[in-house]
Amino acid sequence: MNQFDNDDSVPSFWRRPGGMALATVALIAGFYLLREHWGHVLGYWPYLLLLACPLMHLMHGHGGHGRHGNHAQSRLRTNNDKE
Repeated sequence: MNQFDNDDSVPSFWRRPGGMALATVALIAGFYLLREHWGHVLGYWPYLLLLACPLMHLMHGHGGHGRHGNHAQSRLRTNNDKE
């Protein structure tokens, strides 16, 4: 009953057995690496948080908060008011 429309499609790398095995090994290695070096990571936490604040301000993108759409509408309103 639950047949896919496209049976000939090739699954992505992460859906193949080799990709799943690689992801599993990477997760296990990451866990043990973090477990063994947790003291070092915990020591850098305050500095990482302080570094994240200016980086977030730089990456945020200036001029947000919905002002972009209002510029085009205000130009149209001023042109219509002149006519």
